[in-house]
Amino acid sequence: MSSIYDFEATGIDGRPVPLSDYRGKVMLIVNTASKCGFTPQFAGLEELWSRHQARGLVVLGFPCNQFGSQDPGSEEEIASFCSVNYGVSFPMMSKVDVNGAQAHPLYRWLTGEAPGLLGTRSIKWNFTKFLVARDGRVLKRYAPTDAPKSLEADIEAALAS
Repeated sequence: MSSIYDFEATGIDGRPVPLSDYRGKVMLIVNTASKCGFTPQFAGLEELWSRHQARGLVVLGFPCNQFGSQDPGSEEEIASFCSVNYGVSFPMMSKVDVNGAQAHPLYRWLTGEAPGLLGTRSIKWNFTKFLVARDGRVLKRYAPTDAPKSLEADIEAALAS
């Protein structure tokens, strides 16, 4: 796969989601968890989505249970948790692995395009974020500790180009 638009995910509702549906949009792709110290970032992600959706931002949440088993629920439980507790309305996908032999192909590609600290390809924890330009290039990778609000300037720049 050579472009983000070559990948497909499964929506949290079980339907296929070709990422080509988001061609021309700025994407913020995040591996999420419902029982993590960073879980309150859902509120900030929803705020970014609400503020910038009309200008072409898409936030895509990918639940993952690989870090401390912090997202053990079913897709229905995860969707309900996100909606009830954080008002999440941005697209959520089905649960995926982001590391290892069973890692979703999208995450294998993202980590190759934007390696982490010291060139590591693995995801370190929940709420690692990738910002993707309108042309499908990965612009930047953000650590779990980077609050959604701290991405605002980069998102603004990506939306403007």
